[in-house]
Amino acid sequence: MTRDEALGLVREFVKNEGLVRHMLSVEAAMRFYAEKYGEDVELWSVLGLLHDFDWEIHPTLEQHPQAGSAILRERGVSEDLIQDILSHADHTGVPRDTLRRKSLSACDEVTGLITAVALVRPSRSLYDLEASSVKKKWKDKAFAAGTDRAEMEHAAKELGVELWEHVGNVILAMRKIAPELGLVGSLQQ
Repeated sequence: MTRDEALGLVREFVKNEGLVRHMLSVEAAMRFYAEKYGEDVELWSVLGLLHDFDWEIHPTLEQHPQAGSAILRERGVSEDLIQDILSHADHTGVPRDTLRRKSLSACDEVTGLITAVALVRPSRSLYDLEASSVKKKWKDKAFAAGTDRAEMEHAAKELGVELWEHVGNVILAMRKIAPELGLVGSLQQ
C-alpha cells in the first residue's frame, strides 16, 4: 500500500481532523525513526498513518484495532503490516518483537502529549517547543491527564531510546509537518 492509498483510507474512515492530525504525527515520527535506523521509510510511514484508521468506527478496546484488520485485509494490506498495527494495542496479544512495532508503540502516545504542550504555549507552535517544556508539563499529572505517562516511559525504554531524547526526536519529526498539524502558531519557519 502506498502512502497516498493509506491517506485515502484514513480520509474515508476518519472525519475527526484531530484524529487525522494524530495519525499524521505518528507517521512523521515513524518516518524519523525509519530514517534513523535505515529502514523502509515508506512502509514505516504507512504504518504510522494507518494505525488508528478505524478508531472512529471502532472506538472501544473490544473493537480497535482488531475489527479494522478485516477492512485492511479486504483492501489488500499485507498481513505483516496488519500484525504491526495490531501490536500497538496491548490487549491484542500481538508481541512488539520488531523494531518497527516498538517504534510504533513509542511514537503513538507521545504525539498527543507533545501536541497538548504545544497548544498551551503562547506561540501555539512546534517550532519553539523543546523536550524540556514537555518535561515540565509531564510532572503536572492533571495536564493531558488522558495520556498514559507510564506507557510512554515503557515504550521508549522498549525502543532503547532515553525518554527525553525520544520526545526531542518526535518534536523534530512533527516540526517537519507543523502546518499540516495546525501547529505553526504565531511563528513562521
